[in-house]
Amino acid sequence: MTIEQAAQALRARKVSAVELTREALRSVERLDGRLRTFITVTVDQALADAARADEELARGLDRGPLHGVPVALKDVFATRGIRTTCGSKIFADYVPDFDAAVTERLRAAGAVLIGKTNMHELAYGITSTNPHYGAVRNPHDPEHVPGGSSGGSAAAVAAGMVFLAMGSDTGGSIRIPAAWCGVVGLKPTFGRVSRFGVLPLDFSLDHMGPLARSVRDAALALEVLAGHDPRDETSSRRPVGQYLPTLEPSLEGLRIGLPQNFYFERVTPAVAEAVHGAARLAEEAGASIVPVCVPDVAAMNQISRIILLAEAAAVMQPYFERRGQFGEDVRLLLEQGMLLSATDYIQAQRLRRLMRDEYRRIWREVDCLFTPTTPMAAPRLGLSTIDWSDGPEDLRLAATRFVRALNMFGWPALSLPCGKDPAGLPLGLQIVGPPFSEARLLRVAAALEQRLPAPPRPAL
Repeated sequence: MTIEQAAQALRARKVSAVELTREALRSVERLDGRLRTFITVTVDQALADAARADEELARGLDRGPLHGVPVALKDVFATRGIRTTCGSKIFADYVPDFDAAVTERLRAAGAVLIGKTNMHELAYGITSTNPHYGAVRNPHDPEHVPGGSSGGSAAAVAAGMVFLAMGSDTGGSIRIPAAWCGVVGLKPTFGRVSRFGVLPLDFSLDHMGPLARSVRDAALALEVLAGHDPRDETSSRRPVGQYLPTLEPSLEGLRIGLPQNFYFERVTPAVAEAVHGAARLAEEAGASIVPVCVPDVAAMNQISRIILLAEAAAVMQPYFERRGQFGEDVRLLLEQGMLLSATDYIQAQRLRRLMRDEYRRIWREVDCLFTPTTPMAAPRLGLSTIDWSDGPEDLRLAATRFVRALNMFGWPALSLPCGKDPAGLPLGLQIVGPPFSEARLLRVAAALEQRLPAPPRPAL
């Protein structure tokens, strides 16, 4: 069931918000011991909010499609009276007295918060193997990782626990778990969704966005979340348009760029075929496939890593006297950031501006780009490297290779399920566009979603 279908059922009195919420909580109770998707489950508050939603709908107060629908928040979003841990031992007892902007908007839309999802510690990793709250597992195969850092959010949506979950994305942390769990993950343009009340990882790379069961559900979420917030100095004042695609979205006349370099190097055959297959479907639907040569993405990834290392270390510097409480992988990354010189950081920022200008020429040639989200399906738990024919590659660097640089530019990108590998694990297509082109990306994704095979369902 999608958000739209749930909304219709609620208004037709075929189901109540309390019934939807009880079913969500039963799913969490049944599956969470195995998947470790949640850090905090808000049973009493969720049932009270669901009862309020039913009462409001009964007296004609309709807050929109999310009214009465169970959702979850990655545990970086502040929630009044509910602990917000950021997946860290250091913040284990932090209970905010305010809501994040995203929390406020979801509450105002009538959504029912089921709980706070598990994640990679401090949102700084791609496996969601958390040393403090347990390793999140992939619903398609619990012996595999769900991706990170928003792994709990993606797994909760994929497993059917909630209709929608919020994630954060600094170097792929929405899109990687979306691809590996077989759900839709949207990273909006930088500044499109407020970061107020989010425990940050990085000053200039963090993006907030939804993970959902369908493209239209992601669009409905963005319509609730998008808009200016004066409390966030990076929040855009650009007007918010309509994001929900039509029921029969057209691709006629659309120019889709298919990179001829970098993005199909060191990928599994299944990933390459799935993405090229999606491009063929788009072409059959009326789009033009335009071969493009992208600028030096490897260099952009290196620049982005320097910026992230430095800014994440700056964010967490006040807590370094308690560094023994960090998980080892996160501690090592933060210590690397502390060793970077000011010259390294300034040069990276200078190159960031130059590379952004170089990349902008692509948007004169195409309307969007198709790339793999990740070069492979979800790896098994405990792996630290991926073996290619020409040698091994660090898992974190491999997983972020196609997604990381886009955060440096702040451009929107969406991961759409586009097939499965020989083991039946989901694969993701990344659709990238210029700033504030979310409506176009959602239209393209919705048109493809209707033509692609349905993503594999978890066998739970």
